[in-house]
Amino acid sequence: MILNPNFVFIEKNISEKRVLALQGGTRSGKTYSVLQWIVRQCMQYKGLTISIVRATLPALKASAMRDFVEILTNLGLYSESQHNMTENVYTLNGNTIEFFSVDNEQKLRGRKRDLLFVNEANEITLEQWRQLVFRTTGRIIIDYNPSMVDSWIYDHVLTREDCGLLVTTYKDNPHLSEYIIREIEALQDADPEYWKVFGLGERGQLKDLVFNNWVQVPAMPQDAKLIGYGMDFGFSVDPTTLIEVRQQNGELWLREVLYRTNMTNTDIGNFLKQQGIAREEIVADSAEPKSIEEIRRQGFNIQPALKGPDSINNGIDILRRYKMNVTQDSLNLIKELRSYKWATDKDGKATGKPVDYMNHTIDALRYLALNKLNNRPRGVYKLIGF
Repeated sequence: MILNPNFVFIEKNISEKRVLALQGGTRSGKTYSVLQWIVRQCMQYKGLTISIVRATLPALKASAMRDFVEILTNLGLYSESQHNMTENVYTLNGNTIEFFSVDNEQKLRGRKRDLLFVNEANEITLEQWRQLVFRTTGRIIIDYNPSMVDSWIYDHVLTREDCGLLVTTYKDNPHLSEYIIREIEALQDADPEYWKVFGLGERGQLKDLVFNNWVQVPAMPQDAKLIGYGMDFGFSVDPTTLIEVRQQNGELWLREVLYRTNMTNTDIGNFLKQQGIAREEIVADSAEPKSIEEIRRQGFNIQPALKGPDSINNGIDILRRYKMNVTQDSLNLIKELRSYKWATDKDGKATGKPVDYMNHTIDALRYLALNKLNNRPRGVYKLIGF
């Protein structure tokens, strides 16, 4: 069995360091390795309380919690009777593994734990980190992608004497398909800074961001007018995404509704029904006419995006006319907005095109913008400082 270097690093250093930081590029296997190690600990010891934490519960369920169940299932260890899905707690060999988000104040400031794993730690705040640390009696593991230039992780975690750091890349993950490897390595030619961060796992400085006209907000105002939903299709590698777009006082309000892989068109239809989306307009990628038609036949008002020459830049231009308010639980959308940049060549010269990477939620937004927002809003230049 080939072990990921992240797993080996934890096993070797956990007894000497209180905090282990796993920094890595995309698809380096950080999260999966931590969960494998946690399962192994649970099979060796009893009576542990282990907290697995992320910024929001939907993101946690779609990532670490799903991977945890997959690992147990593959090992023949999963039991529904041991899984309290209401409380998001799993009991394994006399150990308690609890999954919760930092927006759950009761859990954040609740009981003590023996082991803490913070998934995508750069998504939480320094104060939330401190509250978690105060209530952890044993060891702490974090993983994160170094796409943010400034982060409390660099100043308040990596500088600790009792912190061990490992940097890994996609090359350290022996389970990636050739297709995914080619996609990642294409970043070498797409943009040097993207390659540094997402390919090499190094702390980068993503300049020339496409969108600077957005802020995070706690929630979307319910009285804001619904414009519609943007959808981008994916499957095994790329996710299917759905973004809700509303408008109020000349500003856009955005909420990530879906970001998930391996969804068939039937799955998408069932999800839309669960969300209560019926006749609301959905604008999707016109390059997928079969998917659009199959979803339409399920009774949904889904339309193809009105693409034309240079539709990517046109969609961007439309979105840049507005101030965009993004709900704080839209983690993938926030991550993409923070990383979506204009491409440069190897000499650092601008190409006039955005990097075609980590843009699944943004593509969904562009499709909606092309169909529903292609009119210049009044007063917007004064609003966002133009």
